[in-house]
Amino acid sequence: MTATAHALELVHAAAQAASDKLAEDIIAFDVSDQLVITDAFVLCSASNDRQVKAIVDAIEDKLRELGAKPVRREGERDGRWVLIDYAEIVVHVQHEEERSFYALERLWRDCPTIELPEAATSGRGE
Repeated sequence: MTATAHALELVHAAAQAASDKLAEDIIAFDVSDQLVITDAFVLCSASNDRQVKAIVDAIEDKLRELGAKPVRREGERDGRWVLIDYAEIVVHVQHEEERSFYALERLWRDCPTIELPEAATSGRGE
């Protein structure tokens, strides 16, 4: 099983919105073979709490334009790790320290990565 076309559209839009707000280390995983609750994870980092919030706001605005509304949002109060659950995809926006500590990439490394548009990854996290 692979992520649906709609899930991939949401992944690409979320990655682009995050990139537009200067998110770093943007990566997406197709977790559809491992989880039945979602098709994909999008991970990205920010250097401070205010940037985490700006990235979250940009992702929500962009996905709302596509008719997607989050079914759940967690961590917004602390601003260190915000999880936005859209059912088909789950977006993790993490402060750099949390990203390094929790290393979600390591947990999902056996899942295939989703190729992101060049504009969503160019110059970020390198």
